[in-house]
Amino acid sequence: MIEKQTGKQIKYLRTDNGLEFCSDEFNRLCKSEGIMRHLTVRHTPQQNSVAERINRTIMEKVRSMFSDANLPKSFWAEVASTVCFLINRSPSVAIEKKTPQEVWSGNPANYSDLKIFGCPAYAHVDNGKLEPRSIKCVFLGYKAGVKGYKLWCLENRKVVISRDVVFDETAMIPNLSLKDSSNKENQKQVEHQINTESTPQDITKIENRVASSPQYSIAKNRTRREIKPPKKYAEDDLVAYALNVAEDIDANQEPSNYSEAVTQKSGCKKTVRCKWVFKNKEGTPGVEEPRYKARLVAKGYIQIPGVDFTDVFSPVVKHSSIRALLGIVAMHDLELEQLDVKSAFLHGELEENIYMQQPEGFIVSEKENYVCLLRKSLYGLKQSPRQWYKRFDSFMTSHDFKRSSLDSCVYFKKNSDGSFVYLLLYVGDMLIAAKDKGEIRKVKAQLSKEFEMKDLGPAKKILGMEILRDRKSSKLYLSQKGYIEKVLCRFNMQSAKPVSTPLTAHFRLLSALSPQSDDKIEYMSHIPYSSAVGSLMYAMVCSRPDLSYAVSAISRYMTVPGKEHWKVVQWVLRYLRGTTDVCLQFGRTKDGVIGYVDANFARELNKRRSLTGYVFTIGGCAISWKATLQTTVALSTTEAEYMAIIEAFKPLRGFMEEVENLFAMKNLFIENLCQGGDC
Repeated sequence: MIEKQTGKQIKYLRTDNGLEFCSDEFNRLCKSEGIMRHLTVRHTPQQNSVAERINRTIMEKVRSMFSDANLPKSFWAEVASTVCFLINRSPSVAIEKKTPQEVWSGNPANYSDLKIFGCPAYAHVDNGKLEPRSIKCVFLGYKAGVKGYKLWCLENRKVVISRDVVFDETAMIPNLSLKDSSNKENQKQVEHQINTESTPQDITKIENRVASSPQYSIAKNRTRREIKPPKKYAEDDLVAYALNVAEDIDANQEPSNYSEAVTQKSGCKKTVRCKWVFKNKEGTPGVEEPRYKARLVAKGYIQIPGVDFTDVFSPVVKHSSIRALLGIVAMHDLELEQLDVKSAFLHGELEENIYMQQPEGFIVSEKENYVCLLRKSLYGLKQSPRQWYKRFDSFMTSHDFKRSSLDSCVYFKKNSDGSFVYLLLYVGDMLIAAKDKGEIRKVKAQLSKEFEMKDLGPAKKILGMEILRDRKSSKLYLSQKGYIEKVLCRFNMQSAKPVSTPLTAHFRLLSALSPQSDDKIEYMSHIPYSSAVGSLMYAMVCSRPDLSYAVSAISRYMTVPGKEHWKVVQWVLRYLRGTTDVCLQFGRTKDGVIGYVDANFARELNKRRSLTGYVFTIGGCAISWKATLQTTVALSTTEAEYMAIIEAFKPLRGFMEEVENLFAMKNLFIENLCQGGDC
């Protein structure tokens, strides 16, 4: 019927595993017609979400119509058929507020023949001159393919199809079961009284008063409309319900509603599923060969806050701290080596009881229904990063290392000769710097006793940044050439014509350039604007301060970018095309920490906010930079300059005092700041 009416053919058919869909005859039919079958997994209705959702909608309406029409359950097929009839003629947001009937046939729905389901109906009959001209029926819906109404004759107890019908839509027939209707009116009066009362005490009084009266009797089977008083927590008849929903309730948390209260008795937990993740690791050039890696990962997205975990935040070292350390290494000719913790998250100690299914390939025979109680944290769990950091932090502090108050992943220790040992942590990657290699070997030995470590030797690469060092000339370079080349290939700009500046004055970025029509918005939705800006932003954050202003400008239009905005992004990529070899250079100079700060008053064209820009250097190389709009509108150039200075002092305030005694260098920094700028 679908193929005949629409001219389209059925290509796929998705069903559950019901026998009516999986018989040999049905399978042969689908195979002969070239229809591909999709079968859902048992007890997984979400795999056929569209059909299951409309089933739920239909049944919700069926229950409502049953309640209103007072029909027995034997009429469920007629009720469901009428519900589908009405849904097909109801506007839907999914099809632009049209009705399914209109989309299917091309003709608007006709509402003139709709009647209230279950209402009394009087069908015309011609049984003789002296017989009534109509019979009393109940309206049961619409007969498919027939221009008539479907009725239930109360006298004959048969279905009648008639087109000549008079409907009484102002009333409903009280009850069609005809088995126990003598006390229905009295029962309804009692229910009405109970429903209008507000307190359980009043309900008890009404029940006692009515029960003692001879003219009333309360039915043993309570109806749907009767209010039931709340039960206490320890009701035995609610145990099954509590076991079903207790996975969403914290056993130590005060209940916020009735459902949580009745389920708090149970201490059940949801089992976390797991999967294997396979990856080909490139390895570090000259240090380790490429390898294949398999990792068991927990599906932590089903964990429940407050039950399976509490806090999840875990710090990582700031990029400015990495560059500050590289600057100190170059200035003082320190040794710099790198370590990697093997499966860092597996070292974390869990504070909650987490149950996980047995991993594929390691299921214990004859114990397939058992689950694993995790003793250590696992990749994928919400709390794994935090538990690993807490374990590592306690180890470092127990070995006389001090933690920076401004960067929680920077540790340092002062030796007896006045030199320092520095350690920076980014999840499982570490950089260690010291004057003597013996101090580094000592720290490595301490770490290897506690954790399973991989010694990568002299630092070569970290977080996609290549570390190149020339000890003879006392130079150290931080480059992202490999990463930039990958970005250019990703956005097909590897052969673009280079430009000499990251952003030029002829680009005037405005919010008015964002697309307004639906067609233009749809076109830009296929442009990888956000992905390109994110890639440029990572290059800027790591080693390219020359991109700061350009990235700040293009990132303001991430929500609704326009074609002109995309042209600016392509311009920045063309600039990268010609500057792939540009890198940060650290060296041994007399310069300490030097800062440059400036502000551009009312530079932003949309809201007239000012722009703050600053850069700090150690040994002549930039370690911290930023170009951003000021949070408030400055009223003068002087106010904009002061706001810029305050913003610039935040990232390095106090940090250098902790990693090295630089009070004299700090004074030099302030002198250079006042002499080098107009503020």
